[in-house]
Amino acid sequence: MQPLTIITGIVLGSAASISLGLAVVMLIFLILGDEYPRLASEFRPLVGSFGLFMAMTVVAGASFYAQLKRLWWRWPAQALMWADVLFTGWFYWP
Repeated sequence: MQPLTIITGIVLGSAASISLGLAVVMLIFLILGDEYPRLASEFRPLVGSFGLFMAMTVVAGASFYAQLKRLWWRWPAQALMWADVLFTGWFYWP
């Protein structure tokens, strides 16, 4: 396995774990939303964050698959994945 494939796998695993964690938090917000009205104001940013990391998971997954199979579109997929990582970092930068 190539080093770039390993780094792509690390990005994929990190994005997938963050997406899963945000999905669980959204589920908890949905369950507790009636009892705690303050959670309603925080639900929309949570959904936005989930969307960002889910998109990163999908792009990193496609890039990882293309790297493993050595498909012709692996370099455009890599460029898209790194652009997504940079955008997400820029979005959350203080």
